[in-house]
Amino acid sequence: MTERHATIGSRVGLHARPAAIFAEAAGEFDLEITIARLGEPEDEAMDAASILSLMSLGASHGEVVVLRAEGDGADAALERLVRILETDHDAA
Repeated sequence: MTERHATIGSRVGLHARPAAIFAEAAGEFDLEITIARLGEPEDEAMDAASILSLMSLGASHGEVVVLRAEGDGADAALERLVRILETDHDAA
């Protein structure tokens, strides 16, 4: 299993706009990708392609989350998704 940590870059956290951008990107991969707050049990991780799951995660600016995926292309997928999470999508 591949795992990456990402720090939420959007100033107001993982709210509607950055969550939608991230969920759309996660859904493009033929992988099961999960997301959880750092320190939460792995079995409580949520579907990264679900905007509802992302919104209920409630991740704030500067908070660290853990992305996990397994299979061909998991490394590249998670690297792309980390970049999306670490970008401030609220910047003018």
